[in-house]
Amino acid sequence: MQNFSLLDLSPVPEGHSTAEALSNTVDLAKLADRTGYHRFWLAEHHNMPGIASAATSVVIGHVAAATQNIRVGAGGIMLPNHAPLMVAEQFGTLATLFPGRIDLGLGRAPGTDMTTTRALRRNTGANDRFPQDVQELLHYFGDAQSGQAVRAIPGEGTQVPIWILGSSLYGAQLAAHFGLPYAFASHFAPAMLEQALQTYRETFQPSEYLDKPHFMLAAGVCVADTDEEANYLRSSQKLAFAKLRSGNPGKLPKPSRDIDAQIPAEMQAQIAHAMSCSAVGSPETVESQLRGLIDRYAPDEIIITGMIHDHQARMKSFETAAEILKGLREA
Repeated sequence: MQNFSLLDLSPVPEGHSTAEALSNTVDLAKLADRTGYHRFWLAEHHNMPGIASAATSVVIGHVAAATQNIRVGAGGIMLPNHAPLMVAEQFGTLATLFPGRIDLGLGRAPGTDMTTTRALRRNTGANDRFPQDVQELLHYFGDAQSGQAVRAIPGEGTQVPIWILGSSLYGAQLAAHFGLPYAFASHFAPAMLEQALQTYRETFQPSEYLDKPHFMLAAGVCVADTDEEANYLRSSQKLAFAKLRSGNPGKLPKPSRDIDAQIPAEMQAQIAHAMSCSAVGSPETVESQLRGLIDRYAPDEIIITGMIHDHQARMKSFETAAEILKGLREA
């Protein structure tokens, strides 16, 4: 493991506003900057009352302006929702304002429901243009070519690093084909992790962007003084996941010490599987669980995430996680 990074969904806790959520995101980014995280990524979701990062490029600019050294980027931008030229202009502008600090992770899913997808004014037909759109973006970020009719200004020549995000073999195959870094969404969809990782590493084709595979593992993390307290804090995310799976997304719920009374057993089993790539507990427990994930998958980089209702508890969790990951990296 070369680096460790942080994915923030800018959660909106029950009883709080989106303005507070965005302020909390800046607090967390500043903590990540001073505690050794390599990247701070935000994700695009729409029509989600519990997530404040819908205008992802805007929030990235806000975070980059509030930090000093950490790379800031998207994990990711849902490319089907956007014209590649507009993405290139937005991230080219960010890269011009914050040179050497901007990343662009690309997802193939819309990041929302079909009704909202239609509201985004994007084509919802069967044609999958994701590979062509990725190529178009790479072209816009490259040096200007003679006779090039359409240019991204700002954007051209910025060489913004593009990552392919995925939770299936498709993203792994595409990242390997283009010779790009690959991040797997194992923090909520770990089912095909091993197959995707094997596919990416075995079929990777060196490119002008990358000479060998670079794989990022995503893991949920919640650290507290004791295992019991960490599982209590983690219950907010389980409750939110259950509401989302039930078609009733909302703000991040307050934690509960009796989720059995709120989530049916069948749903709990689904959540346990979806969140199985996680480290939850005391510092000692989390260190052991993270070491197990790193030993098993040998990621080049790990990105951690976690939604906790109490902002200070969340800050403490990621600060402690940074110390643990520093130790694991050195080991």
